[in-house]
Amino acid sequence: MSHSLFISDLHLAEERPQISEVFFEFVANIASHAEALYILGDLFEYWIGDDDLEEPLNAAVAQALAGLGARGVAVYFMHGNRDFLIGRAFAERARAGLICDPTTLDLYGTPTVLMHGDTLCTDDVDYQKFRAMARNPKFQADFLAQPIEARRKRVGQLREINAQAKQAKSAEIMDVSQATVEDTLRKFNYPRLIHGHTHRPARHVHTVDGRQCERWVLNDWYERGGYLRCDADGCAAVLL
Repeated sequence: MSHSLFISDLHLAEERPQISEVFFEFVANIASHAEALYILGDLFEYWIGDDDLEEPLNAAVAQALAGLGARGVAVYFMHGNRDFLIGRAFAERARAGLICDPTTLDLYGTPTVLMHGDTLCTDDVDYQKFRAMARNPKFQADFLAQPIEARRKRVGQLREINAQAKQAKSAEIMDVSQATVEDTLRKFNYPRLIHGHTHRPARHVHTVDGRQCERWVLNDWYERGGYLRCDADGCAAVLL
């Protein structure tokens, strides 16, 4: 049966080679049998620019994804909060289509909205301010104009700051806002919603204006891999 796969929050990095190997096995043995693979952000722990594409892990990931394209599997990539600087050079090398956040599609007969998920976390005001700054074209241009090593050092500093900030926040603050989720479901005419970012994998059913809407939260790959498989009969979460 034709089916599509959804993943997010892999946070691939040189210091976590075991998860990279899980990813390469997933691509070769599971994703290769799908009609499409959707990567909903944070494929990498960080991305400092497409001019770092020759870094070994980055090149290997792009090559693996390009192999899916060569086998007829459509690959789509949505930016996350860690890899929003991925550009057309990476997409072309990986034979992947860049898709917007949010993206709507008819998924085997079910209207579906895809998001990374961070824009749903509106209770985290500090993060939303940082996100607005980081997505500003001028901020990105200024950052990308710096030498690679300077960018790498700056990202390391930001990761430390982010880790410290998370320790001071409650889990509820960093999760989605229920009101924002309901507003999103209402805005898109009560679809199925698939997203990542929160690292709280689950299937939720929201009742909005008397309509039931399914929301799938994708799992992160810090401990083990996993994906969502969807076909005409519905969706199911699978752990690797």
